[in-house]
Parts: sequence; C-alpha cells; structure tokens
Amino acid sequence: MVIVRQVTGWIREAVIYQIYVRSFADADGDGVGDLAGIRSRLDYLASLGVDAIWLTPFYDSPFVDGGYDVADYRSVAEVFGRLEDFDALVADAHRLGLRVIIDLVPNHTSDRHCWFQDALKGRNRDRYIFRDEPNDWQSVFGGPAWTQVADGQWYLHLFAPEQPDLNWQDPAVREEFEQILRFWLDRGVDGFRVDVAHGLVKPEGLPSFGRSGERGNRPYFDQDAVHDIYRSWRAVAGSAALVAEARLRDPARTARYARPGEMDQAFNFQFLWAPWDLGRVREAVAGSLDSMGRVGALPTWVIGNHDEIRAATRYALKNEIEDEEFVGLTVAVANETGLRRARAMALLSLALPGAAYIYQGDELGLPEVVDLPDEVREDPIWHRSGGRQRGRDGCRVPLPWSEQASSYGFGPADGKPTWLPQPETWQGFSVAAQLTDPESTLAMYKKALKLRRRIGSEGLMWLGAPPGVLAFARGNGFACAVNFGESPVPLAGLRLPGPVALLSEPADPAVLPAGAAVWVVAP
Repeated sequence: MVIVRQVTGWIREAVIYQIYVRSFADADGDGVGDLAGIRSRLDYLASLGVDAIWLTPFYDSPFVDGGYDVADYRSVAEVFGRLEDFDALVADAHRLGLRVIIDLVPNHTSDRHCWFQDALKGRNRDRYIFRDEPNDWQSVFGGPAWTQVADGQWYLHLFAPEQPDLNWQDPAVREEFEQILRFWLDRGVDGFRVDVAHGLVKPEGLPSFGRSGERGNRPYFDQDAVHDIYRSWRAVAGSAALVAEARLRDPARTARYARPGEMDQAFNFQFLWAPWDLGRVREAVAGSLDSMGRVGALPTWVIGNHDEIRAATRYALKNEIEDEEFVGLTVAVANETGLRRARAMALLSLALPGAAYIYQGDELGLPEVVDLPDEVREDPIWHRSGGRQRGRDGCRVPLPWSEQASSYGFGPADGKPTWLPQPETWQGFSVAAQLTDPESTLAMYKKALKLRRRIGSEGLMWLGAPPGVLAFARGNGFACAVNFGESPVPLAGLRLPGPVALLSEPADPAVLPAGAAVWVVAP
C-alpha cells in the first residue's frame, strides 16, 4: 500500500487545463489566439470538467520564444488584448467555478525589457549576469550560453540570446518579482506556474564544467539556494498555488520544490518522459509517490505540454523520451497505435493520487504536426540548430473547434489564416465532430473527469496482474488497469473490485484490449 499524506490546498488533486494562448481560440480574426477567445470558450472547459486553467505567458513580448521572453511583466501583449480583457476572463472563469493559474518567467527577461536596455547602456548591470570572459556553458536551445555586448563584456542566457538571465543575487530582482506576484494576485489569479523554477540561482563563481548543456548534463541548474527564493514567495502568495517547472530526472530532487513552506507542486517529468513500457511507467509512478510523500506532497501527472511531442504521436515511438533533445528528432505521424496508447495513458494519469494536467488538444487526441513548412516555424530550437532540429511548433498548432475548413472555427470565418497552418485532415479531430461521437477521445475525457470525482483521496495499492498489465486500487471501490502487452486480457482474470465503468477503447466489456486502460467502480 502506497500511503499518501493529506495535503491541504485546492490544487492537491485538481485537474488543470493548460492553455497555450496563441493557439486556443481567436476572437478578433488575426489568426492568433487571444484572451477574448479563451473567454468565449470557458463554457467548453467547464463542461469538460476541469477545475482550473493555466495560461501560458500573455505579457508584452517580442515573441522570440513564444512569449517566454517577457518585456513587461505587468502588461498584456496587444495581440492578446488588454488588462481589461484579462480581468474579464478571470471574472468569468470564477463565475464558472474555474480557477486561473498564470505563467511566471523569473529566470530571464526579454532583451527588450527596460532593465536590460539599461544594462546595455552600462546602468544597473548587476540585475543580469555579465562578466569579462565567458565560461563553457551551453544554451538549452543550442550554442554558447554567452553573448558579447558592444563594450566587450558577455552576458549569460541559458536559453536564446534574446533571453538574458537575471541575477537573483541582486536584491532589486527579488523585490521586483515579489511585487509582480502581488500585482497579479490583486487581479484575482489563483496561482502561478513558475517557468525554469530550478534555474534562478547559478553555481558560485560560474565555474566551467566541460560538455555542459549536452543531453541534460546541465550542472548550472537546481542549486540548493534556489529554495530560499520560494520560501520568500510562499509568504507573499499566501494560499495561492505555486507550481514548479523543474526539469529534473531525480524524483527526490524534484520533491524538494514541494516541501512545506515552498511550492505546492512540481511537474512530474519522470512520468511524462516514460515511454510506453510497463516497467518504466510503474517505476515513475512508484518513485513519484514515494518522493513526494516524503515531503508531505502529492505528485502531478502530465502526459503532454507545449514543449513535448504530442502524446498521440509520442507513445507510438520507440525512442527514449526522457532525453531532452528528443523533442527535435524527426518523428512519424501519429497512427492508430499512438492514439490508443495516449488514451490509455490519459486514463492512467487521471486515476492516480494527486493533480492531473491536460494540455489543450490532448482531450481531442491531436497528433504532432510534423510537416509544417520550414518558413512558418518559429521555435528558437529550429533556428539555432540551423534547421537540424524541428523544435516544438508541431505541438502548438491552433485547435480545431468546428468541422469547417476555414481555421476549423479557431477564428471568425472571414479571419486571417492561423499563425501555424492546421492540417487538412483535422475535421474529425474537431470539438464539434467529437461532441456527437460517444466513443471519441473527448467523450472519454469527459466521462473520466466526471468519474474521477468519485475516487476519493486514498492512496494506491498495487494489484496482482498478468504479465504486461499494470493494475492498482484506490478508495471507494475504484481500480485501474492498463494493458501494456500485445494481446487482449480477460478482465475476469484481473479480479478487479467492481464492474467496468470506463474503457479507453470500445471493446467487449469482458476483455481489456492491448494498449488500453479500464476503470472499475464498485456500486
């Protein structure tokens, strides 16, 4: 029996829906998603059954890295609307019972930020990391992590050159971000997802490491002193949720971000990076529950986000997903196997103790778009690799809402083309098409989110199962089983504690098909 400690706070077992703002819904017809578009689709999210929405950055930005290069943290980019639109969105979300989490980007700013513009003029350079000679650090996006300025000094950017890293040893930086937290809390936000949460504090003296930045070997991340920052943020945030994006391979190190007095949660990359393999998935589940339990927290369960190959494509691949560079490899278009496995993993993630995150479009079973024209790609990974790595644009293509050819309802019928082109084959993936299909991926998600509320908050107990099957029970007579094998398995042989409530694949209810998951709930 895996014991789960009681964790306070609304977010501990919430279902949070990630909105990539540029690609969710376009209200003004310019081909780019916006806040008014999100507001117009809140009823859809409420009917889906999620508890909260998470908005990717919507601040003023030159959009070198999809808005994660922030020029003004107290603004809304003109392409997304105005502060008044944000306020109206929050108010409408709250009326529908949806909480709102926003992205905060504290590791770096845009090079257009007024602070960095001052630094280029020689003023207040201590707010960033300048030095006379660069070390050997490599950028996460490829190439050196240092760029030289006109007077000969070099500045650090762990990502794109247009994203200079802040110096968190400077008191002005700490004070500024505490004020930014207060600004958005005063506007009614319910929490913050913290980008690159493990990156803010750099190693003392900025030593060279040799081969740093290759295949996840990035020793400049996850310094112990970073936790002092989040303890101070906890006092500012009060009961608002804090969620760490810390891309770490060690679940024990990840759990440190969710210790008492720090953040509420940390994203579970061990689970996200696990390929379609029973042993690897069970190891990720057990390790996450154990590590988070040791600090009195619950894990998060994530199968997709705006940085990863779409689940409906990824689970069909044989490559090891945990490699951070994998996102740039050439991939095949999703097939029936990938979608079937993604549906099963969705049910698994929603059945586990803790919070679950749904990336927009995963509830539709959207595949990765692998054939985008080179001229429309925007990801700095694509540009900095000279086109050798595809980057992340393929999981960011605007959503299809209707079966109409003109942007599939993403924007007005007379609007401009979407900022990334949608495939011609997406009619069947659209919300409208799936709402009328009781066996669609969308229908499965809606049923699962409704049933999930009956599971309760008890821990997890592994069940005996045939080879290739992962099975566990929780409270209220609930159990879940996933068939990772190649052959169907009779459900009678699993001895699950109740009748079938939901199958990820339409099938004989007496059989668990290969690549499928089942939920049972006792009467």
